[in-house]
Amino acid sequence: MLNIYTKERILYMQTSNSSWRFIIPSILGVLLFMTPVPVEDGMTIPIAVLSGALQDAVGEAIPGIMTALIVLAALFTLLIKGIRPGFVRHSAFLSALFDVSLFWTIIRVLGAIFAVMTFFQLGPEAIWSDATGGTLLFSLLPVLFSVFLFAGLLLPLLLNFGLLEFVGYSLTKVMRPLFLLPGRSSIDALASWLGDGTIGVLLTSKQYEEGFYTKKEAAIIGTMFSVVSITFCLVVIGQVGLEEYFIPFYLTVILAGIACALIMPRIPPLSGKPDTFINEMPRSSDDEAIPAGYSSFSYGYEQAVKRAGRNRFSETAADGVKNVLDMWLGVIPIVMALGTLALIIAETTPLFQWLGLPFIPLLELLNIPYAKEASETIMIGFADMFLPAILGESIPSELTRFVIAALSVSQLIYMSEVGGLLLGTKIPVSFKDLFIIFIIRTLISLPIIAGIAHLYF
Repeated sequence: MLNIYTKERILYMQTSNSSWRFIIPSILGVLLFMTPVPVEDGMTIPIAVLSGALQDAVGEAIPGIMTALIVLAALFTLLIKGIRPGFVRHSAFLSALFDVSLFWTIIRVLGAIFAVMTFFQLGPEAIWSDATGGTLLFSLLPVLFSVFLFAGLLLPLLLNFGLLEFVGYSLTKVMRPLFLLPGRSSIDALASWLGDGTIGVLLTSKQYEEGFYTKKEAAIIGTMFSVVSITFCLVVIGQVGLEEYFIPFYLTVILAGIACALIMPRIPPLSGKPDTFINEMPRSSDDEAIPAGYSSFSYGYEQAVKRAGRNRFSETAADGVKNVLDMWLGVIPIVMALGTLALIIAETTPLFQWLGLPFIPLLELLNIPYAKEASETIMIGFADMFLPAILGESIPSELTRFVIAALSVSQLIYMSEVGGLLLGTKIPVSFKDLFIIFIIRTLISLPIIAGIAHLYF
């Protein structure tokens, strides 16, 4: 009898301990990544506050640090591709980080060249000017440096202690029929909307690599839900001089985003992505099934507690460091290379203006004033999301400026950040995919945005 009591007591203690191992880190993760806090410019999340504090403290040194890291990434990649030392072959993490394909090797080398030229202002000004390479190295990369540091180290609070299991089973009945996604993807969406699209991409990439998302699901989440933050939306609407319309502007962006997320997973190119995991295994219909005798809430809680019980804090710390190195050495060089190329094309050629010409009849059909001027801003958003607002701020029509600002946010895929990040991860989307998705998002969003704009102007 005593033996039975002792066993039951041990089982109770283990379950209770696992419950707290789930609850406390998960609450910390929610507080850090998904709890809005007021700041001088509006609302943000604590991770962004930490990131901003680091930038304020060491901001001037970050471009130099980033240049060194990008160069090191290129040198290590070339060295390991040439020599293939044993310690790399026997390390799954180092192999994935440095033993990349020839294409990505070239991109990393190109990123290193651009970074050095920009930092030291060498060579043609078209590469290192404030509008091209300077925008990446001195404006975007300092943000990514600090965001990746804190998000990478603290992301395991969301990933490793059962929160995604709990939310996943609880919200699958909502996310699966609407967006063809598991319930756990709602965490990615919330982290993006409240924090930053880069955090959403990081979350999605890690879960895909760990076998929680199929290729199709990862592609959908990365291209539909990795949206810009509320704070940056304030910056965009302020750039076009319409701050007083922020609430209708943001509601319009949400409506357009939901419409895209409902439609696009059901049409190419996303509908054609394989519904298999990174190891090529298909998702089983039983993966999200709730056993008899459980509610979705109780089963999600049980799975979360089990996940927390299996986790070790030493492994969590190691995962955090690996996340940071993966983003700094694997993703940032690609952002520097592809983002600079896109901005060079936008600044030095009329390519994006030509690509915008077919939109003139559509803009006229939607009764958008200054249709020609507005058309020149539509495709340039593929290079950088902020460029349309800069080009459109001088257009006299408030209605047109509202449409330009809302569309630039709703297009989502821009190569200077989210697009470059997606290409730098293992999420299975190509440059061609991203360009097609950008066009389709534009075609879906534009009529919705124009219709709402006519209600206010």
